[in-house]
Amino acid sequence: MKRLIAVLMTLGMTGFLAPCAAADDAPEPYPLEYWALRAVINNAQVSPDGKYLGIMKIRSKNDNPIIEVYETKDLTKKPFRIGAKTMEVTNFYWASDKDIVFTLTQQVRDKIEGYNQGVFEGRIAIVDVDKETIRKFDDANPTVESLLRHKPGKIIISFLEGDNDGPASKLSAAFRPRAYWEFDLERGSKKLLIRGKISLGNIDFDGEGNPIIARGYSAAEDSYITYYREPGGSGWERLYTQHEDSPETFSAIGFDDASPGNMFVYANNGNDRVGLWSFDIKTQKFEELIYRHSDVDVWGVRLHSNRWQFPDTVTGVSYFTDKLHFEYFDELERATYAQIEQVIPNAHYVNIDSRSRDGKTMTIYNLGPRDPGTYYLLKDGRIEAVGSAQPLLESENLADVKYIKYRAGDGRMIPAYITVPHGEPPFPLIVNPHGGPYVAEGVIYSERAQMFANNGFMVLQPQYRGSKNYGLEFYHAAFADGGQIGFKMQDDKDDGAMYLVEQGLVDPDRIAMYGGSYGGYASLVAASRTPQIYQCVIAQAIVSDPVRQINYLRYSSIGDAWEQEQFIETWDKAVSPIKEASRVNVPILLIHGTVDQRTPPEQAKLYMKELEENNVPYKYVELKDADHFTNTWTFEHKQLMYGSMFDFLKNDCGPGGL
Repeated sequence: MKRLIAVLMTLGMTGFLAPCAAADDAPEPYPLEYWALRAVINNAQVSPDGKYLGIMKIRSKNDNPIIEVYETKDLTKKPFRIGAKTMEVTNFYWASDKDIVFTLTQQVRDKIEGYNQGVFEGRIAIVDVDKETIRKFDDANPTVESLLRHKPGKIIISFLEGDNDGPASKLSAAFRPRAYWEFDLERGSKKLLIRGKISLGNIDFDGEGNPIIARGYSAAEDSYITYYREPGGSGWERLYTQHEDSPETFSAIGFDDASPGNMFVYANNGNDRVGLWSFDIKTQKFEELIYRHSDVDVWGVRLHSNRWQFPDTVTGVSYFTDKLHFEYFDELERATYAQIEQVIPNAHYVNIDSRSRDGKTMTIYNLGPRDPGTYYLLKDGRIEAVGSAQPLLESENLADVKYIKYRAGDGRMIPAYITVPHGEPPFPLIVNPHGGPYVAEGVIYSERAQMFANNGFMVLQPQYRGSKNYGLEFYHAAFADGGQIGFKMQDDKDDGAMYLVEQGLVDPDRIAMYGGSYGGYASLVAASRTPQIYQCVIAQAIVSDPVRQINYLRYSSIGDAWEQEQFIETWDKAVSPIKEASRVNVPILLIHGTVDQRTPPEQAKLYMKELEENNVPYKYVELKDADHFTNTWTFEHKQLMYGSMFDFLKNDCGPGGL
């Protein structure tokens, strides 16, 4: 490690583009086809011995991803290529010096079968890069749980067993029971390790393959229970019990090496914000608060960059405000990242994605407002870029993202991100609320926000009340007085737009809202509000009838019991866009995928029928075979959607367009 730091300190910028200052004049917008391209490269990993570099890439706009394997000592040599004709490669992992495990997906039916029961299924396959042989296995929808870094050639996989009905379907993903198997890559055989059940279901393993943490639900106690098992032991001990009505967080995440016998946990422990705690396993007590931020929850932890040698070592804790920040426990890890960040252009979120056992070879990933994602290889003291997710997008033509806070109408402070286009204000504005709605959003690089900014729009991404990451009180404000969906949660978005108008940054006569999922719902609500501040709205993957949507997912995995109850109650009382269709008073564009498993297409069809019965004009774009999640979208899907959006903004959005 010390040698690595010394090497990094001597690196120059040869072969890199220097960071560019923002130009005063707006650049010529990129063709929309550039934005519609799927990531050219979206994974790069070195083998444990540092001999090979695997890259997952798309070679042309209509191709599916493939994996290319290079020798790290000479990246100019022709690579070994791995692909699939009838399935699409979705990810890969090095499981040994020569074995790559990769995941695939394919469409297996034409229609969705219910909430979270889409048309795609996954498989896994193994490739021996020395022998250049591939084996595919037929088990459906496996999850790779552990690479068993000290057991080369073996991994742990899990399956969600049974159907989506019954008591287990009501549990959140963290508590639904799974079955865990040790998978032998050489033989293609698997051995059952443990089969979960509702009372003891979702299990975490350490780097040696020992089950150490389990989560279960006790109907008798109406509680969620976290269990601990000593590595190599055979029995589970209760670690922590939390009543199902508690809205607080408790999650065990790894051992506290500085305090043997303790674990790191995320927890509120009676506080508004989630902190990182050292928790005594034997006494089952919170022993020490390691870190808590004054404004936001703990976001996560950073594991050691050399996960082959230190698979379970926690080296730092993170929080998200203007960017993802890290506070380190390990001084060498801190210094390593600090030196890497000095030599990477537009360094923003930098992560060591993989590292050889000896620590000398690694892949590094950077993502930020002015970098759509670039992968680097560090070997023998030399760092070089191996590819960008979007090589056609130049840093000087991308936009800066600023973290702001503004005051809502009732006095509450609302955090937000604004993507600032080149040129001089006032700008036209796109208000882009996130989906969820009860999720945490941290903006690092947003393709659509950058696309809008490249075309001259400012973009506001408001973290309206109910958004997570800002403490329990901020989150609970969404449920006050019977629920604020369509009410104060909606005001938060409008108040953000008006704040930017007051600051002289936005033209009040050129404001639109665009959102997907809950953001699509919010766009529908915006379309019928009075007084009206928007010139038009674009609503994607919409919820138009909250009651119908709740009935669709009422017995499905939403969250913990407290959240389920609040979620259902507030949606039952929310503003219903389908009942407000006759009040729509701005142009509206609807976009929906035909196999959306989260917000089914009937939500769009019923809303359009209501618009037609009330003689309200609209436009509709259908994305054939597109699911709710954009990882199922093709170049054609994105090109159609983006083209339709900008045509609508130019020609249909208020007098003279936006």
